[in-house]
Amino acid sequence: MHRRLTTGANTLGKYGNATARGFRARGGLTFDEWLSAGRQITRMSTASIWWVADWVLYGERAYGSRYRAALELTPYGYKTLRNYAWVARRFELSRRRDALSFQHHAEVAGLSEPEQDLWLSRAETLRWSRNELRRQLGSRRSVAGDGSADDVIVVSIRVAPDRERQWREAAQASRRPLAEWIAAAADEFARTARIPVSLA
Repeated sequence: MHRRLTTGANTLGKYGNATARGFRARGGLTFDEWLSAGRQITRMSTASIWWVADWVLYGERAYGSRYRAALELTPYGYKTLRNYAWVARRFELSRRRDALSFQHHAEVAGLSEPEQDLWLSRAETLRWSRNELRRQLGSRRSVAGDGSADDVIVVSIRVAPDRERQWREAAQASRRPLAEWIAAAADEFARTARIPVSLA
C-alpha cells in the first residue's frame, strides 16, 4: 500500500524547520524524535527521485523532443534524468515498494519482472540496504548457460550517446535488459559470421 506524503513543512515541523536550503532541528529532540525525522526525510528523498523520474516520463510522452529544454530546470544532468526515467519506466506505481529506496529498484531494473519482484521481496523482508542487495545480486547472479558468477568476464565499450540510445530503445522494444540484448545481438552476429564461439 502506498502512503501519501504530505509536504516537508507539515511533516517535519514538529522536529524543526525544513527549507529548500536545509533542515534545522529544534533544540531538545529526543533520540526517537531525531530518528523519526530522519525516516521522514529519507522517505521524502526517495519519493522526490520517483517524482522527478515520472515527471520526465510524462514530458517524453506528451512533448516529444521539446521536453529536453525543460530538463534545464532541474539540477540533474541529462544522463542522470534518462537513468531515472528508465528505472521509472521499468516499475509501474503498483510495483514500487514503499519500504525500499529508488536505488534498490535501480539495482534490479535490468532484470525480468519476476526476478525484480523476487529480489525486491528479499530486500524488503530481510531489510537489505542497497549495497547489500547489490552484493547479493553479484554473488548469486549466474550467466546464461553453465557459467557461474565466478566465470563472468566484464566487457566495457565506449559508444556515442546516439548509439547507446538506439540500443536501449531496441532492447526495450524486445523487452530485454540492455546488457542481455547486446549479448544476444553479438551472439547472433557471431553465428551469422560463422565465427566459432567457445563457451568453455
